Amino acid sequence: MGIDPGLTRCGLSIAEGTQGRKVVPIAVGVARTPTTASLEDRLLRLSNAVEQWMDEYQPDVVAMERVFERGNVSTVMQTAHAVGVLVLAAARRGLEVHMYTPSEVKKALTGNGRADKKQMTMMVTRILGLETPPKPADAADALAIAICHCWRGPVLQRQRDTLAALAKQHEERESELSRREHTSR
Repeated sequence: MGIDPGLTRCGLSIAEGTQGRKVVPIAVGVARTPTTASLEDRLLRLSNAVEQWMDEYQPDVVAMERVFERGNVSTVMQTAHAVGVLVLAAARRGLEVHMYTPSEVKKALTGNGRADKKQMTMMVTRILGLETPPKPADAADALAIAICHCWRGPVLQRQRDTLAALAKQHEERESELSRREHTSR
C-alpha cells in the first residue's frame, strides 16, 4: 500500500510487485477531509478511510512519504498528525511501514531526485502501463510511493536478512569464545 500522507487530501494506492520490476496497479484514490472540521474529526475521518482500504485490500506492507519541513510549520504539523494516524492503522494490523523521502521516490522512478510533478506523473503512467495519468496528484504520488517500495523493498529485505545473519554469526562466535575461555581456566 502506497500512501501520500495529508490531512486535507491523502493519496492511497494498492500495487503489486511481480518478478523483475513489473508493478501492477490494483486501486488508487484519495481520502479527503473538510478543512472546516475540527482536527479530531478530520483525523477520525482519515483513520476510517485508511482502515477501510486496509481491510478491503489486505496489504502486506505500507510505504509512505516521509514528512519533511516545507517551510510552513502548520502544514507540517497537520501532515505529521495524519502520519501518526496512518502508522497506527498499519501497526494495528501488524504491517511494516517504510518511509521514503520525496527525493528518494523521485530518484527511484526517474533517476532524478529533483523531478517535477509532470515528470513523476508521466513515469507513473508509463511504468504502470496506464492509458491516462492518475488524478489527482495525490493519487499519482501514492502510486509513485508504492512503485518505489515494490522496487526497493526486496533490496531492503535482503539487507536486513544479511545483517541479521551477520549478527547471529557474531553472537555465535562470541559465545564460542566465551565458552573456550571459561573451559581453559
